[in-house]
Amino acid sequence: MPAEDSYCDLIEPFAEVDPTGRFGRYDDLLGCGAVKKVYRAFDQQEGTEVAWNQVRLRNFSEDPVLINRLHSEVELLRTLRNKYIIVCYSVWKDEERNTLNFITEVCISGNLRAYRNKHRQVSIKALKKWSKQVLEGLEYLHTHDPCIIHRDLNCSNIFINGNVGQVKIGDLGLAAIVGKNHAAHSILGTPEYMAPELYEEDYTEMVDIYSFGMCLLEMVTMEIPYSECDSIAKIYKKVTTGIKPQALNKVTDEELKAFIEKCIAQPRARPSATDLLKDPFFSELNNDQGPNPDF
Repeated sequence: MPAEDSYCDLIEPFAEVDPTGRFGRYDDLLGCGAVKKVYRAFDQQEGTEVAWNQVRLRNFSEDPVLINRLHSEVELLRTLRNKYIIVCYSVWKDEERNTLNFITEVCISGNLRAYRNKHRQVSIKALKKWSKQVLEGLEYLHTHDPCIIHRDLNCSNIFINGNVGQVKIGDLGLAAIVGKNHAAHSILGTPEYMAPELYEEDYTEMVDIYSFGMCLLEMVTMEIPYSECDSIAKIYKKVTTGIKPQALNKVTDEELKAFIEKCIAQPRARPSATDLLKDPFFSELNNDQGPNPDF
């Protein structure tokens, strides 16, 4: 048997290849949401693993305007370049399969929720390092022209390269398209992180600051905010009437608790990402960065 034939026999078959032939998708899932599946994939040009995000457009078949907006927003993601935002390499619509596909970088340690649950002994200083990187990413999005609001920030779509402690915000495309739609938010299952004004459909980028505060609360307590509620309706009632999650009572560090409360305050009282980055909360990191994630 010729050498090239034996080599070909060893090649793992792709389930699908992008139109350029550069990216190949495998069958194994990295994650799955209400309208999107994320598969392990390979960049044949660079020799690196990537994530193949696939949106089933039949979920939006009743609303062609929504499909067009989703496509344009994912296209916008491809133009973003920031070390705290997951890179989007390619976007295309597959007419035959009726899917919208986009290729993104993959973080080796998965999402921050799973990572935090795996590593239960984490110092406040480490939490500050993660938090600062998330805020750097939000500052980039919020000061971008046009301003980009994530709308669905939570610990399952913040990703980490654990070997260097580098944190990146992901899942912007879908969040941006479903953010104004309450039904879609409830399907995604993250009302615990939604700012009260999101329910009123009258909001600014400050909704991301609120969600960031809830992410930090989860990082500290390893508990999803409002887990004491057994229905979305009960969460909605607490959030809209200003009742804080019970998990906040478990935060014993006063500086940490005050910082979280600042983030989940009423919209006009919430500091911007830029302001929060200047907060004394991060002062201990300025002179001691430790292993540098900023490469």
